[in-house]
Amino acid sequence: MAIQRILIVDDSPTERYYLTDILVKNGYTVTTAENGEEALVKIKAEKPQLILMDVVMPGANGFQVTRAIARDPDLQDVPVIICSSKNQETDRIWGLRQGAKDYLVKPVDAAALLAKIAALGG
Repeated sequence: MAIQRILIVDDSPTERYYLTDILVKNGYTVTTAENGEEALVKIKAEKPQLILMDVVMPGANGFQVTRAIARDPDLQDVPVIICSSKNQETDRIWGLRQGAKDYLVKPVDAAALLAKIAALGG
């Protein structure tokens, strides 16, 4: 099934706007959440087909939220791509271990993001 509905989870309004702009221009339907707690509510309510997850946020961080998604039988089929300013290889490995399908370093390159979405079936 082609990916159409994407949830962006990021505490930065600038980052949410930037990613939303890229995705909407490419035909995706986008919703946003400002933190992990809001994200979990929206995921359950809206069932996005892909989640773009920031790591450093107030409250639960992106690694914790990704792990919660991966462990929830109702949500674990929703792929997560982590989009973070944390650019160490250890961060990438840890993110993937929490259940993320991919890991992008900010600033996110639009072409790279679209290619990753396409690789997941978008």
